[in-house]
Amino acid sequence: MGDSKRQRKKYSTPSHPWEKERIVEEKALLEEYGLKNKKEIWKSHSLLKNFTTQAKNLIADNSKQGELEKKQMLAKATSLGLISPGSTIEDVLSISNRDILDRRIQTILVKKGLARTMKQARQFITHGHVTISGRMITSPSHLLSISDENNLVFSSSSSLSDENHPARFVEEAKPEEAAASKSKKESDSVKEEKSKEKVSKKKSSKKPKEEKPKEEKPKEEKPKEENKDIPKEDKKEAPKEEKPEEESKEDKK
Repeated sequence: MGDSKRQRKKYSTPSHPWEKERIVEEKALLEEYGLKNKKEIWKSHSLLKNFTTQAKNLIADNSKQGELEKKQMLAKATSLGLISPGSTIEDVLSISNRDILDRRIQTILVKKGLARTMKQARQFITHGHVTISGRMITSPSHLLSISDENNLVFSSSSSLSDENHPARFVEEAKPEEAAASKSKKESDSVKEEKSKEKVSKKKSSKKPKEEKPKEEKPKEEKPKEENKDIPKEDKKEAPKEEKPEEESKEDKK
């Protein structure tokens, strides 16, 4: 028995932890694709980085080995649906992080209508209800190739294989309701823009108050009272009381 294989880190964290633009973008991706945490974003970003670095190295390599690796890389990228067939190695540099997240089995399950939401799709996958060509997949981050996309179905032993299962029922919105909701969203966005413009106009119209110089009032000089010579009363010393001389002890006897 040998030592167990050491798990290596499959992603690299951001160089700076407090970048506002990156944090806002990651938050939007978490909500859109139903991801568990930001590690899943960093994993897809690391995969994208591997593609781009390898493509940059192969562009400058004109050897036979380089040409072979170019063909292999283009075949892999086209099979995953990241680039269209007949693309060149330069097109690999245009792949974005969203392109990789769109090829996750969790995302494709929702696009095919097998799940109502991203969170529900994640639950179906982790609970072992989804199979590809009879092989069970329990990882929501599994990148699905175009050839396997048609073989993505529910397991025959799962109750979700029935199309009338209540968890698979998706209410289709009526065209009138969809148009009404769309117009409501547009009106709300217009109102928000108008309110922002009003606030900006109010801020620009307000002029800073000019501070008036304070007028210094002349101080009234009070007439100084003349110091009157007040005669000090002579302190009379109180007469000392003469104490009777104590009779000597001999006289008393």
